[in-house]
Order: sequence, then C-alpha cells, then structure tokens
Amino acid sequence: MPELFSDDFLWGASTAAHQVEGNNLNSDWWLIEQGPYGLQRSGDGLDSYHRFAEDMRLLADAGLNAYRFSIEWARIEPSPGALSRAELAHYRRMIDTAKALGLTPVVTLHHFTHPIWFEEQGAWLGDGAVDAFVRYVEFAAQILHDVDWVCTINEPNMVAVMHGMRVRAARGEQIDPTVLASPDESIGRVLIAAHRAAVPILRNATGAKVGMTISSQAQEAAPGAEQKLAEVRYLWEDMYLEGCRGDDFVGIQAYSTQTVDQDGLVPHTPSPDNTQVGLPYRPDALGIAVRHAHRFLDGIPILVTENGIATSDDERRIAYTREALRHLGEASDEGVNVLGYLHWSALDNFEWGHWEPTFGLIAVDRETFVRTPKPSLAWLGAVARTRTLS
Repeated sequence: MPELFSDDFLWGASTAAHQVEGNNLNSDWWLIEQGPYGLQRSGDGLDSYHRFAEDMRLLADAGLNAYRFSIEWARIEPSPGALSRAELAHYRRMIDTAKALGLTPVVTLHHFTHPIWFEEQGAWLGDGAVDAFVRYVEFAAQILHDVDWVCTINEPNMVAVMHGMRVRAARGEQIDPTVLASPDESIGRVLIAAHRAAVPILRNATGAKVGMTISSQAQEAAPGAEQKLAEVRYLWEDMYLEGCRGDDFVGIQAYSTQTVDQDGLVPHTPSPDNTQVGLPYRPDALGIAVRHAHRFLDGIPILVTENGIATSDDERRIAYTREALRHLGEASDEGVNVLGYLHWSALDNFEWGHWEPTFGLIAVDRETFVRTPKPSLAWLGAVARTRTLS
C-alpha cells in the first residue's frame, strides 16, 4: 500500500478547553449548564486543566506528532480588561509540555465559549464585540511566539447557529433545542470580521500559520436541487470559507453528510446504523468536505482539525477512521493540499450538554480520572508512524 502523505504531515488529536478542563466558572456555557434546559453539567470535566501532561504523553507514546487544544478566553479575561497573566502562563506550560513530548501544538483561541461578561454585553451582536476579541487575541499572542499553528475561531458557522438560537429565545421565540436552525448571518458576519482582525495581529506577533476552522456539513443535492444546495451551502459554509481567503490554511471539520432538496436541509433518517449523535455513518464526508474547500478557495492548504465518530464500539471507530483517511488520501492524490489530520477527539469528553456520546481515542473514568487508551489510539499511532492504512 502506498504511503499516506508526507514526512512532515501532522498526525494528532484535538480537544477543546471547556470540554475537558473542568470548572470553567466564568464561561457562558457554564452559565447555560446551570439553566432550565435539562443539560448535563461539565463540572470537573476530565480535570485536564491539571492532567494535560498525562493526556499529551498518551498521544505522543502512541506515535502521534500533534495536539490541538484551545485557550479559554473566560479564564484569561474573567472580567472586562482584567487579563490574567497566571492563566496565560498555564497555557504556555501546555505549549512547552507538548513541544517537550514531540507534539506540535495547534492552538485554538476561541472554541465555542466566551466569558459571561461578554455574553451579558450581547456577545457577538454587542457593541465592541470585535474590539473585545482583539484585546484578548493581543494578550494571548504573547505566548504564541514559537507556535507554528494557530486557529482563531473554531466553527464560526456553528457559533452562529448556537448564539442565534439563544438570541431568538431571549426574544421570546419558541426554540426546539433538538433542531438546529441555520446559522444567523448577522452573527456570522461579526465572527468573520473578528477573524480578519485577529489574523494580522497573530502574524505580526508570531511566526505561526494562521487560519480558521469551518464545520463542513458535506452537503449533497437531491436530484434537481442543485440551486437550492448552493443557497443553503452559502449560509452554512461558503460565507465562512470566503472569510478565510488569504489565510495560511483553513481547518476543515467533517463527520457526516446532509442532503438538500428543493425545500432545504433534509432531516437525518433514524437508523440503527447512525452514530450516537444521530448522524449517518458516512466516512466519505471528509473527502467531500476537503474537495469542496479546495475548489472554493483555489487550492488553499487544508488542515483537517476534526474528524471522528460518536460510538461505543471502538472497532467501528477504527473502521470509520480508516475509510475517512482513505478518502482523504484519494483527495490528496487528486491535488488537494492536505497538511494534517487531527482526530476528534483525544478523550471521551463533555459534548455540549451531554456526556453519553463517546468520540475519544482515550476513555476517562470521570470519578477517578483514570485514562484508558482504546485500541483506536494505538491503531492511529501506527498509521502515523508507518503512513499506511494496512
């Protein structure tokens, strides 16, 4: 079997601060979890705030060479302008630990969460939202001088969905939290502006490649619905890809596909073959996603910043990932410039109100915090070392 990708390809796994750290008391999501929405609480999380070195060592020992994690804005700036050098030093220790273990750190500055005070000021639709984000980015950039990869905002299209639903709920509209609305375009425009403002700051302060990560729905047209697909995909994805023009890379995150017919998005059909979060089992989604980004952005380099499956069956995780990587390799052979593959997730973690979906390469006992690597971690590590899927 031919080798996958180049010697300098990034092979790793991803996490997000709020989903693993625990006790992120100043975050908007912590506030949401305490509300009347029936959500489970993140609580102590996986205690990765204290155990990050153990998490990284497991990835490195398995043979991976990269780790994507996020800095938590709510810890760095718990109140407006009160920037914490102690918390900044904590995330610098994470960078140093990754480097010492031979892991390339891929640092995300905003992964869904923001400080409560920012939420109270209207969040992304509040006055001065972009300026507030810029202030945080300028402060965080102090510890990124030797980081090679920085993601400004994770999945702004999904942030626009979630924040948009909260705005509508605040207006008194009836919201079904089990049904995703389309991204709120006005919020999306602000997020893109925040990204564009952050890019030159990070380029001036660091030598990093800078980009934004996009949630790809890998949407496909039903017969005769090609025009509707273009309309839907613009609001869901292409508007945000457009905001990435001129960046050093774009992060692509894909899990499954969704069909668009003449009426719009077609709900997923319930099936025993669906994943724990109700998505169809479609490992080919990754190939669809990177090809679209490649075409839309005229060959921009692509870093797969998330791809994985919510399942309790680790053999199924391996099968899904093998097939996803096969499609990614085929896209690369066709000329798509793929720089790396970062699996979601390193750990079974808090999935935004729910603990049941298990995406991780590593299981965690949430009472003892004992980490137990799954066979899929060893398998992905072997792929990384040999660059083959055999």
